[in-house]
Amino acid sequence: MSTREISTLLFTTIYPLYIQKAERKSRTKEEVDTIICWLTGYSREQLRNHVAVKIDFQTFFGQAPAIHPNSSQIKGIVCGIRVEDIQDPITQNIRYLDKLIDELAKGKSMDKILRQ
Repeated sequence: MSTREISTLLFTTIYPLYIQKAERKSRTKEEVDTIICWLTGYSREQLRNHVAVKIDFQTFFGQAPAIHPNSSQIKGIVCGIRVEDIQDPITQNIRYLDKLIDELAKGKSMDKILRQ
């Protein structure tokens, strides 16, 4: 999938899939929300507002208050591509989020996921 295609996906469509993936592995919606808020700087209320409207990833990350400075510590492969090597910032943030949700589903502790 190209950078343009990924950034135009609706966050509001993918968000429930993140929750389903976490819940299948006995994790919670609250943990998914914590990860998203950590990465983006959104408050829980702001996140709820974005989930309630149709918003694409480009807008979602473009309006993010502050991408967490420790996000650069997120390393690994998502969809066959190293997240740390992605040049486009929006695509990289999307793949960072994908990687964090993968780590949650694999049972990592929240401290490790949030790079604390």
